[in-house]
Amino acid sequence: MEFEEILKNAQPKIDRLAKIAEESTYIDNSYYSKYDVKRGLRDLSGEGVLAGLTEISDILAFETDEFGEKILDKDGKKIPMDGVLLYRGLDIKDIVRGFWSEQRFGFEEVAYLLLFGKLPSADELSEFNELLCGFRSLPSSFVRDVIMKAPSTDMMNSLARSVLALYTYDDNPDDISISNVLRQCLQLIAQFPLLSVYSYRTYRYYHGAKSLIIHQPRQDLSTAESMLALMRYDGKYSELEAKLLDLMLVLHAEHGGGNNSTFTTHVVSSSATDTYSVVAASLGSLKGPRHGGANIKVVKMFEDMKDNLKSRSDGDVKDYLVKLLNKEAFDKAGLIYGIGHAVYSLSDPRADIMRVYVERLSEEKGRHEDYELYEKVERLAPEVIAERRAIYKGVSANVDFYSGFVNSMMDIPMELFTPIFAAARIVGWSAHRIEELSNRGKIIRPSYRSVSSFADYVPLAKR
Repeated sequence: MEFEEILKNAQPKIDRLAKIAEESTYIDNSYYSKYDVKRGLRDLSGEGVLAGLTEISDILAFETDEFGEKILDKDGKKIPMDGVLLYRGLDIKDIVRGFWSEQRFGFEEVAYLLLFGKLPSADELSEFNELLCGFRSLPSSFVRDVIMKAPSTDMMNSLARSVLALYTYDDNPDDISISNVLRQCLQLIAQFPLLSVYSYRTYRYYHGAKSLIIHQPRQDLSTAESMLALMRYDGKYSELEAKLLDLMLVLHAEHGGGNNSTFTTHVVSSSATDTYSVVAASLGSLKGPRHGGANIKVVKMFEDMKDNLKSRSDGDVKDYLVKLLNKEAFDKAGLIYGIGHAVYSLSDPRADIMRVYVERLSEEKGRHEDYELYEKVERLAPEVIAERRAIYKGVSANVDFYSGFVNSMMDIPMELFTPIFAAARIVGWSAHRIEELSNRGKIIRPSYRSVSSFADYVPLAKR
């Protein structure tokens, strides 16, 4: 009997057992407050539980004193402020302003900063670029033997599988000395664009009946330029496209130790396992639509919005947003995707930066009307949410709000949206893995309280 037929015959039994499993694991919500459980490792005000220390980055969303303690108003509430993102103590806006004003690409410079704790000199940056470019290749026959075998319809799964396969090509995969881990991380930073694009090309060939074109990576390009050259059939791209993709890589490279995928990096690294297993686990986290897949939801939401708006007036746009919150539009999840963030309140600095440059790209691509719609939703959505939802802090557009729009304007296929995010965040994961190993902490093991009742064992014949 073929596996597909076995699965088909088993499905009714699985569905019946699934209901039993779900009922047997349901926990009364009142228990969480009864036992003071911080669901999602966050308290009722949305503050994250302090689970570790990091020097790699920081996120500020509320006023603090000189010691980093939050300042409270007369009612004992935190005072919201415009969001600030710091990479190794440097404001991300200053970093972007620095390399953009000098007409340079910034991703490699930011990777050096996050990994080594300081901005590189010209010679240090040149040496670092030479290292990354040297690693911009894959083992012999890897594309044929790994990527082209059993191609997946999901590029993040392909990426994770490829990362795990690279373990077998590594002569020293389990050595977790900092030198060996750094070598592995630098290789993965250089290889992620190749693994992602080659997986997509293979997917399009096997599942979309398109021509299979695999470009060889060029060693003389920045990471952003190399990605675009690999993605395009003709290898061509504009200067603005390359600079904006580079900017997106910079803004996605790191976002604190508490975000889901980076926390996963810390958790799995604390078990002293190998780099490839850690990165594969982090990729699994990033794939989720509540994390790295959110920008896809934003693009699809806007597509649905344009199909259903009577006009683009404030009133009609606001009516659509109300329908989103009321679970009457798009995916009926009750969410306005791209609006709101777990930490930021008044503004997300990454969205602030992107907004400036996105308008330029919309002009180049003839999509300024779409940009104006995005701008309108960004203005109206917080009003709509504040009128209809009880919120403990302000809401604003987050980086996902504009990143998907940028990808779509550059004709980057939606299947590659999250892998591009991963190609940036692998830098942050690498820095946090090294930090976890350098500090030789204990294995991370939070506590879960059991709320089950004692029971007596019943022999099989009496059940």
